[in-house]
Amino acid sequence: MTISFYDASVGAYLQILDSTMNVLEKGAASGLDPATIVQTRLHDNMLPFHFQIASVCHHSWGAMNGMRDGRFAPPSSAEDKDYAGLQAMLNEARDGVASYDEAGANALADGSLIFALGERELPFSNKNFLLTFSLPNFYFHAATTYDILRMLGVELGKPDFLGRLKIG
Repeated sequence: MTISFYDASVGAYLQILDSTMNVLEKGAASGLDPATIVQTRLHDNMLPFHFQIASVCHHSWGAMNGMRDGRFAPPSSAEDKDYAGLQAMLNEARDGVASYDEAGANALADGSLIFALGERELPFSNKNFLLTFSLPNFYFHAATTYDILRMLGVELGKPDFLGRLKIG
């Protein structure tokens, strides 16, 4: 079986971006204080909800653009965003990822990028970056977003995280 770079990147990102948008909608409808949600952490030594959303966006649309441009760096924390601003950021990332057509995404497969981490630079092939860095981070931060809302009492289940499955 062979899957395309488009399916591994855009396809995977869109499924979870859509589900994360739905999870945030349920959080907004929960009656919880949005300002409290934005600052909530799973643990004292973990970054808050707003960083999780910024990272979901950065490790999807930001990753696609990094693979296109040949350079990627850590995300900002989005501390200046309220809950609605985080929802808008997520929607913008979803639209950005969706703007990559199959040919454009597949053209990135054989490229490379530099991950700039302060003074340190790590060279990646785009395939290795996607599969060993970007997607694991993307899923981690999406799951942490879900977990924070679930911890706060938002009625969520595993299907909310998984989103629309590709059946067939």
